[in-house]
Amino acid sequence: MTNATLQTFGPDPVGLAQAAAILARGGLVSFPTETVYGLGADARDDTAVAAIFAAKGRPSFNPLIVHLPDLSAAENLCRFNDDARRLAGAFWPGALTLVLPLKADAGISKLVTAGLDTLAVRVPDHPVAQGLLQAFDGPIAAPSANPSGRVSPTTAAHVKAGLGNKINGLVDGGPCGVGVESTIVSCVGLPTLLRAGGIPTEALEACLGQPLAVATDPATPQAPGQLVSHYAPTGTVRLNAEKAAPDEVLLGFGPVDAPLNLSPSGDLTEAAARLFDCLHRLDAMGAKRIAVSPIPDHGLGRAINDRLRRAAAPRG
Repeated sequence: MTNATLQTFGPDPVGLAQAAAILARGGLVSFPTETVYGLGADARDDTAVAAIFAAKGRPSFNPLIVHLPDLSAAENLCRFNDDARRLAGAFWPGALTLVLPLKADAGISKLVTAGLDTLAVRVPDHPVAQGLLQAFDGPIAAPSANPSGRVSPTTAAHVKAGLGNKINGLVDGGPCGVGVESTIVSCVGLPTLLRAGGIPTEALEACLGQPLAVATDPATPQAPGQLVSHYAPTGTVRLNAEKAAPDEVLLGFGPVDAPLNLSPSGDLTEAAARLFDCLHRLDAMGAKRIAVSPIPDHGLGRAINDRLRRAAAPRG
């Protein structure tokens, strides 16, 4: 995606249909919401979601927010309790993201959830975002459309300047109205503020009739902006292995002989897309000891290595 040809579309039905077609082919499309411009991909497509991380230079597998057209679409993916329904009823569509238990059959890429059993969902209040969701007719994973660590984009020009040669499409819907990211609230158990944003905390607490708890434990992240918890396989993990010992299963990278290979061609985007699936497969195989081929520590490889180092860390 490093030398993608960027197509810019107007916010009309023809432009939105063309942008939706790019998403359907696994491409990346930036679009405006009321908060900031998002960098969208099909939330069900591992490779497309991995391309988001590659384009942004995102240093770790942070959970992503999935954008949906309405509450009904969110209910197809997540389990809602009374608090979640109350907040959704009051603030959707709008700048509120809810973290909810993910249904087992939701079909969302594990890269979106960072291997967690929860999903961050939002119904945007922007006609262009809504138009794209309707045209695509599927869940769109979308962090902010900027290089990691840079200021979030609130105009199409910001997106072009930061990611112009790394994405496929851009829907120009003018400047964003809110200009700061959405507020994120976990409704898994006690309602908890995970990130302050476009909806004031006071309004949320007034709606709920109780104060929000505040997340303070970085070991239990559930949303963007928090330290990522990893999916660790059952077996122990040894990194930078040139070959597997007799009692180990090799998770390969590049042209090596291995029962599972993140990318035989050495493509880091493909490796990122396959990482969580391969770890699940190793569990299904009953692998007790896992050796992992060396992964280049640059670009998306830094994120892959970060996840693997966490998987290999001593467990309490």
